[in-house]
Amino acid sequence: MELKNKTVIITGASSGIGAAAAILFAEEGANVVLGARRAGMLDQKVDEIRRANGHAVCLAGDVCDPDYAENLVSLAVETFGGLDGALNNAGLVGDMMPVPDMPQQIWDTVIATNLTSAYLAARAQIPALQRHGGGSLVFTSSFVGFSNGGMPGMGAYAAAKAGINGLVQSLACDHAGENIRVHALMPGGTMTAMAGDDPETHAFIAGLHPVKRMADPREIAQAALFLLSDRSGFMTGSPVFADGGMSVRLL
Repeated sequence: MELKNKTVIITGASSGIGAAAAILFAEEGANVVLGARRAGMLDQKVDEIRRANGHAVCLAGDVCDPDYAENLVSLAVETFGGLDGALNNAGLVGDMMPVPDMPQQIWDTVIATNLTSAYLAARAQIPALQRHGGGSLVFTSSFVGFSNGGMPGMGAYAAAKAGINGLVQSLACDHAGENIRVHALMPGGTMTAMAGDDPETHAFIAGLHPVKRMADPREIAQAALFLLSDRSGFMTGSPVFADGGMSVRLL
């Protein structure tokens, strides 16, 4: 019960890594507050957790909405009495193309969904952690945009994820003395809806990893669990790779 009696917000919780984390964190004793745009899928996830005697609530919304992050925090405080952590996981790749061909609307959407949403989450969540005596925040980043992790056609996504890495380091420095830890989780290729359903694409992505496979979403959730638990109590500010060796290959 690594998260027993801790209250954790999870965004992007209707599917993929976020949904796997919701189930895992609840199994580990957390009160989970689930956020995503698809209300029906969130309700199903809450029902699944409650049927297993877990504690969960949800609120549908868009992480690009400045009020949404505040509303998730308010829901956590009103329902469970405070906030201990968050997995800020919502994001999207967007249409892949070279930057000279990219309409600004695509750039703006990718930056807003991945990076501006991280700022909004931190702005809402950190005061709640301060009032509660500290906690841990995890932001889902990517090897894309880190060091030699460039990928063709992913300029907006890479810029957004590189921005998250810088934001995490700054937040970690600003709040380390308040018992608030901040982490960038760097998954490798993971079998989620974002990866599509083309077996040839999956085989190509798997081949990029030294382990020669893609991750199960629960494996990435396990890494997030570690960062949110007390076991990572002396860690903050560093990128944490759960990428099947991708960073080793690239570096």
